[in-house]
Amino acid sequence: MAATGRMAATAATASGSGVRAERWRNALILVVTRRCDLRCAYCPTVKSGEPDLSPADAVRAMQLFAERYGGGDAKLFGGEPLLVPEVVRAAIEAAPPEVNVYLSTNGTHLDDDWIAWLHAHPHVTLTLSLDGRQRDHDGLRRGAASHAPVVARLPELLRLPRFVVTQTIAPSTAVRAADNFRYLRELGVRRFNLLPGYYIPWRAEQLVALRESFSEIAAEFEAAWAGGDRLYLRNLFVRAPLPFYNTGFVVDSDRRIYANNLVLASNLDHLRERFSLGDLDSPPSPAALTTAASQAGAFLHDTLGASVMESTAAADAALTALCNRLYPAYFAQRERAATA
Repeated sequence: MAATGRMAATAATASGSGVRAERWRNALILVVTRRCDLRCAYCPTVKSGEPDLSPADAVRAMQLFAERYGGGDAKLFGGEPLLVPEVVRAAIEAAPPEVNVYLSTNGTHLDDDWIAWLHAHPHVTLTLSLDGRQRDHDGLRRGAASHAPVVARLPELLRLPRFVVTQTIAPSTAVRAADNFRYLRELGVRRFNLLPGYYIPWRAEQLVALRESFSEIAAEFEAAWAGGDRLYLRNLFVRAPLPFYNTGFVVDSDRRIYANNLVLASNLDHLRERFSLGDLDSPPSPAALTTAASQAGAFLHDTLGASVMESTAAADAALTALCNRLYPAYFAQRERAATA
C-alpha cells in the first residue's frame, strides 16, 4: 500500500500520467466474503457472522463499476475470496475489457483447477500472501499453517502471466524482512508488493529494523536492475490517500456500499450504519463517494488515537523512503531496456 507522499515523489520523477496518479479514485473493492480459514495476526477484518456476496450481486457490482464509475481496477478481497469460488468466477467473467482485475488470496485453496482457470483468464493479477520463511509466515498465522502448501504450489503459480507476492512485515518480523525477501527471491518470486503492518503499535527499535531492512531490500533491487534483472515492485505504482485501507467503490459482502473499507476492521465495525452510502439497489453518486473518501483520514486519527496513527505514519514513511530511493534506478533500467 502507499500513501500520498509517493504520489508527489512519482510525479517528481515523471512516472506515469495524471490518470495513473488518480487511479485510486477508480477502484472497485469487492468484499466477496469476510470468512477466512486463517487468522493472521496483522489482519483486522471481522471474519464471522457475515453473509457471502452472491454471484448475481458480484456481477451487478462489476456492471455498476464500469457503467456508473468509469471502470479502472477491480480488487477481489475477503476474508479469503476463494472460499466462495462461484462468486469470484462470476465477478471476473463479468469484468469488461477496460477493468483490470486483482484477486488476493492466502493460497490455501489454489488447486490444479484454479490454476488452469487463471491461465485461461490471463488479464487477472493473482496476489498471493507469502511473508517469507516458514518461521515468520506461519508464526503470524493463528489456527493453521499455510507455508508448506503454498510454497509447494509456487512453481505452478510462477508460470501465471500476472502473479505478485505480498510480503507483509509485522513489527516482530521487521528485523528479518530483508532475509525473508531474499528467501522469496530464491524461491523464484520476481514480482513483489511490500506491506508493513499498519494501524498497530511499532516500537522505536522495530521501526529502526524496518528502515534497515528496507535499505537492504532497496540495494537488492538496485543490484538486480543494474544487472538487467527486471524485478517488479508494485509499491512504486500504487497511490492512495490512506495507507492500507482501500478507497473507491467498496461493496461489502452484505451488499452495502462505502467509500473505503475501514468498516472491515473489528474496532470500526460498529460504524457501518454511519458510513454506508447505500447498497447495490440504491448506489451513491461518484461525487458522494469522493466526498466521503476525503473525510477518512481525519476520522481515523480521531478514532484510533495519535499513537497508532504515528506508528502507521512512521511505517509508511519507511516504505515511502524505499520507493523514493528506487525511482531513479527504476527509470534508469527502463531506459537501458528501451535502448537495448
